Amino acid sequence: MDMAFVEVCLRMILVFVLSWTILHVTNRKKKKATKLADVATEERREGGPDVIIVGAGVGGSALAYALAKDGRRVHVIERDMREPVRMMGEFMQPGGRLLLSKLGLQDCLEEIDAQKSTGLRLFKDGKETVACFPVDTNFPYEPSGRFFHNGRFVQRLRQKASSLPNVRLEEGTVRSLIEEKGVVKGVTYKNSSGEETTSFAPLTVVCDGCHSNLRRSLNDNNAEVTAYEIGYISRNCRLEQPDKLHLIMAKPSFAMLYQVSSTDVRCNFELLSKNLPSVSNGEMASFVKNSIAPQVPLKLRKTFLKGLDEGSHIKITQAKRMPATLSRKKGVIVLGDAFNMRHPVIASGMMVLLSDILILSRLLKHLGNLGDENKVSEVMKSFYVLRKPMSATVNTLGDSFWQVLIASTDEAKEAMRQGCFDYLSSGGFRTSGLMALIGGMNPRPLSLFYHLFVISLSSIGQLLSPFPTPLRVWHSLRLLDLCLKMLVPHLKAEGIGQMLSPTNAAAYRKSYMAATVV
Repeated sequence: MDMAFVEVCLRMILVFVLSWTILHVTNRKKKKATKLADVATEERREGGPDVIIVGAGVGGSALAYALAKDGRRVHVIERDMREPVRMMGEFMQPGGRLLLSKLGLQDCLEEIDAQKSTGLRLFKDGKETVACFPVDTNFPYEPSGRFFHNGRFVQRLRQKASSLPNVRLEEGTVRSLIEEKGVVKGVTYKNSSGEETTSFAPLTVVCDGCHSNLRRSLNDNNAEVTAYEIGYISRNCRLEQPDKLHLIMAKPSFAMLYQVSSTDVRCNFELLSKNLPSVSNGEMASFVKNSIAPQVPLKLRKTFLKGLDEGSHIKITQAKRMPATLSRKKGVIVLGDAFNMRHPVIASGMMVLLSDILILSRLLKHLGNLGDENKVSEVMKSFYVLRKPMSATVNTLGDSFWQVLIASTDEAKEAMRQGCFDYLSSGGFRTSGLMALIGGMNPRPLSLFYHLFVISLSSIGQLLSPFPTPLRVWHSLRLLDLCLKMLVPHLKAEGIGQMLSPTNAAAYRKSYMAATVV
């Protein structure tokens, strides 16, 4: 037989097999997509959810309650329904309490042994000062925060959400999002029985925290690890001033103590290096006793060491920051730490989250069909702008305050650090204005810029004293450069116009921080 003829026949057979395989796979995908669409349609016809929420932490639970109060059917899927044991999310600023009340969730801070907070107690180089939240402002709520065990608060939120008949709270692990032509239609998850199943809804909200696996397929933003927070509980202790967050300006960064319950004190500190002492072999405990504890004031040191001496479990958490970006895909929204993070030193992450939930729930309330991807996309664009006064203020303040707290041998940096301590110690408008920003009582980026520049100018004045020399002038210029380096990245990330617009800040206060409880 002619070999050329055989070669042609073999090629034809190969082309036929490849064509048939491609056609078969394509048809299978089309059938699967059609089947999923039919399942989704059938679920909605039979009273399926309007919204799926991935994660039942603070954000997922609060959002579920807010949407269900507006008549939406909500399916919340949480990986672990046991009470969380966390080191973060243990402080609610006054602004956060106001927003919690506007969501109708203020009673979730009750019956968890939460402790009242009226401000900061700051320590540096043997000196101390107290800075309180201002009481003579237009803030329409009690000007105090709350310390608490995060897990107790989360469980109260879950109970509140699940008390509504149109909320289904289920334990399960979400494996992936179900997509069709770039639109998210639902999720695939493994339930508590170990069975893999699906849930469909017109809208899916990803609210599964800083370690979110789903975020990577939805956003382009990457989380940057800035430091490591190490903490433990000293039990059967009561601070001398339990209503203050005790902040020690130590080396290399800061240490903190605060009363999370009537008998428990949270002790934590920050390290900047990735090479951390080992917890398991006792190196970390020895490091704390030898390097951190000697920097803690004597009046607090016994409490600070008590947890270590009694073998309290030491936890390590990464401090991260990540700018907010909207999802690339339709039919899905990302919220909470999966959406936006800043350094946790001012403990305002929950406040930004509650603000986001209040804004989003009000925008979605007027949207009849959550399956209209274009209208939901327009809502998200509005949401992204409306959140700026609160989120941009907190993001910028959190990262700037953290950078100021880091100890340094650099004269310009240390002058800025001392200037911040002096500013909070000065009293009057300076202290009350900065504390109103920290407490979320006055979320205005322009006010933040004002205070940051005044701190910088005051620090420069100290550097130039008693008279300017070329070296002092040089350090002063470097200090001003440090100030700009704190601000410029946030101006770029948040948008100059949106951050600097006084109209946006005024509209936010009028709509979301007015006295009327919604």
